[in-house]
Amino acid sequence: MTEIGAFSGRHVLAELDGIEPRLLDDAGFLREALRSAVAQAGATVVDVLAHRFEPHGVTVLALLAESHASVHAYPEIGAAFADVFTCGERADPELAVRLLARALGTESVRTTTVGRGHGARQVTEPVGRGLTRSWAVSEVLFETRTEFQHLLIGRTEQGISLFCDGERQSTQATQLTYHEALMVPPLLLARRVRRVLVIGSSEGVASQIAAAAGAYVDHVDIDREAVLACAEHLPYGYTPGELAAAERGDGPIRVHYRDGWEFLAAAEPGYDVVVIDLPDENDDPRAQHNRLYGDEFLARCTGVLAPGGVVSTQAGCPTMWRNDTLISAWRRFTEAFGTVVYYGSDEHEWAFLSGRLEPGEADLDLRKLAYRPETVDATALRGNTVPPLRIRASGPAGPGA
Repeated sequence: MTEIGAFSGRHVLAELDGIEPRLLDDAGFLREALRSAVAQAGATVVDVLAHRFEPHGVTVLALLAESHASVHAYPEIGAAFADVFTCGERADPELAVRLLARALGTESVRTTTVGRGHGARQVTEPVGRGLTRSWAVSEVLFETRTEFQHLLIGRTEQGISLFCDGERQSTQATQLTYHEALMVPPLLLARRVRRVLVIGSSEGVASQIAAAAGAYVDHVDIDREAVLACAEHLPYGYTPGELAAAERGDGPIRVHYRDGWEFLAAAEPGYDVVVIDLPDENDDPRAQHNRLYGDEFLARCTGVLAPGGVVSTQAGCPTMWRNDTLISAWRRFTEAFGTVVYYGSDEHEWAFLSGRLEPGEADLDLRKLAYRPETVDATALRGNTVPPLRIRASGPAGPGA
């Protein structure tokens, strides 16, 4: 029986072309080429089977003690599919594919490696129409399906990272860049910073930045299980002790496990900044968070503002092939607010909008902010607050934009 700790492996999927057609139609040659490649890569070969099709084409399957490998050859186009899946650490499936390509006399190889089993995962994240990004998660630290979403926290090349419903939300390497881009502009735009409402942002970093700026913070998140998991497993944001204090209301941050829509309906006016930090708005009708991006929710946010107060939201991505939600958010903000400030994060995938009802110039002087950001300076505030032309051309702009 395989131990649970050993239930992991790597699955390499490969496409090879530019191969001499006669080699791909030779079942005996392909059997030996695959056997030799996997054996030299450290695998234990149990058996190798081959079948030749008419009028041409060969499939070869190698049964390994570590799992399996295969080749599906298309001599008519000089190409082949190959896959090598090995469990444990003894065999190297990437090396097996390279050795197979060498035997076939080609350097034209495209590979994808998928981690499988316990302790490893490949997260495929949608980033646009017809485009995805793969995250190699070397170790899964926590995974569950809460009442509201699928949650995964694991180690990636960007450190410990948070994924919700298959989309990266934050990583250890870049989370401060994201959260300061979200929080610094609205804290500067607001007339004062005494009370801040944060909706979403389960890691707790946004609330901590607001508190460091001198504010009392109400942090509202519908998913208690997600907030608890972030505090337990992420090296940024709340610690378990800090979260417990915030749940009790001890200190400047109070956590409320409520639906943001319902919380606003009962909230009294007086917030200097309202921050909406949720996953991207999308066209999935099942995504309950989409309603927290619409005009009615925006009106509820403005209804709880103090004079000179600001609403800020994660608004999408400025990249041309993925900016539909940003354009929609820009139109909503420029129609609802007299002053609108755009901020494009240095991560280049996130843009944020801040709106103040009163028209006027946007005074974004960092010297007036008690919090000292690490990833935002005066030059960044000048450059990153200029919206891309495609965004500016999509609708009206407020006087402070």
